[in-house]
Amino acid sequence: QVQLAESGGGLVQSGGSLRLSCAASGLPFSNYAMGWFRQAPGKEREFVAAISWGGIDTYYEDSIKGRFTISRDNAKNTVYLQMNSLKTEDSAVYHCAASSRNLGWTRTSAYDYWGQGTQVTVSS
Repeated sequence: QVQLAESGGGLVQSGGSLRLSCAASGLPFSNYAMGWFRQAPGKEREFVAAISWGGIDTYYEDSIKGRFTISRDNAKNTVYLQMNSLKTEDSAVYHCAASSRNLGWTRTSAYDYWGQGTQVTVSS
């Protein structure tokens, strides 16, 4: 059974930092691209960042470029999202996801498995 378990969310002031983690089990982790998406109340789930199987290629949504960094540790079956200079508009539930496809990682339809999410709240 595949499980993706996010952690690291919480309440932080504007300008602060958080590091999200997503621990994967039940799948050959190094064979999957990994992504982070977020969903705010009343809004659609949106792409945040993605990383290729070996961690060489990374992709970011424009509004978070330069502030967020995605990385992975295949030995630990874990993907990370380092979030710096957080803004109130970054508040959302953050989900990690795993994709067996080799393209299209900015789309939710490219992903096979999803985690339950972790709440990030940024106060002003």
